[in-house]
Amino acid sequence: MEILETLNLNAWDQTIPSDIQEKAIHSLEQGKVLYFPFLPFQLRDHEEKFLSPLLTHPKSKNISYDIHQDRLGGVRPEFQEVDQLRNMIKRFAEQSLTLFDALFPHYSTYRRQAKTSFRPVETSNRKISKRKDDTLLHIDSFPSNPVKGERILRIFSNINPHGKPRVWRIGEPFSNVVEKMAPRVQKPWPGSAYFLNLFRLTKDYRTLYDHYMLSIHDAMKLDPYYQKHVLQWEVHFPAGSTWMVYTDQVSHAAMSGKDLLEQTLHLPIKAMKNPNTSPQKVLEKFFKEQLV
Repeated sequence: MEILETLNLNAWDQTIPSDIQEKAIHSLEQGKVLYFPFLPFQLRDHEEKFLSPLLTHPKSKNISYDIHQDRLGGVRPEFQEVDQLRNMIKRFAEQSLTLFDALFPHYSTYRRQAKTSFRPVETSNRKISKRKDDTLLHIDSFPSNPVKGERILRIFSNINPHGKPRVWRIGEPFSNVVEKMAPRVQKPWPGSAYFLNLFRLTKDYRTLYDHYMLSIHDAMKLDPYYQKHVLQWEVHFPAGSTWMVYTDQVSHAAMSGKDLLEQTLHLPIKAMKNPNTSPQKVLEKFFKEQLV
């Protein structure tokens, strides 16, 4: 099975031919990872010192940046060079959006830029609950932040200065995940979405889609037999490479690596060239009901 679509782009702001655009959007919506082996995010001379886990607050998995409020989160309170670190992450947020719009003009009027993250902590050493353990195969779904069917697209760039790769496992296609995991899913208790929102356990109303996606996310992570025996591939993303994927559709696990930048984008179903490949449509076909 082809899981990577390699695109030999070498600049974040280059003009991209229409045939590459078509190949990219088709591959992405079919559940492939777009891989850019020659597209590094260039650090400036003074920025390599930020590649340290000591910058991250002990209660945070990573450092986050909100471009709309120009605000950094997850940094230790004693850290003094906040402005310089924020500028580095902001530059990645801007370059990611430039690349995205050039590669996907079809999407550009629909996309919503969410938070950017910087991950200087080694992912393989965390002691964390299984539901939060990203070294286990999963599809992305957020317990407190319902997306209501919007797609979750993420752009990653490995900026490790010592050549350390980011190692992923990539699992079976989403339709196969649904066949195995969806029969285990129970319907939510009547009124549960209302109470979750009322007591601010969620930031918005949790739709049936969000409930089912979160239940599948948890079922995957809590099944050790599935984690060990399901069809999967190990992929090494070298330092200096970039990749892009619908993480709500592609089963993935981040096994090891540090010093990563990541940009999240949300897109509505109506933006898709082929909506039938989206998780919402696949789940609606399985459950035979409208979920949003």
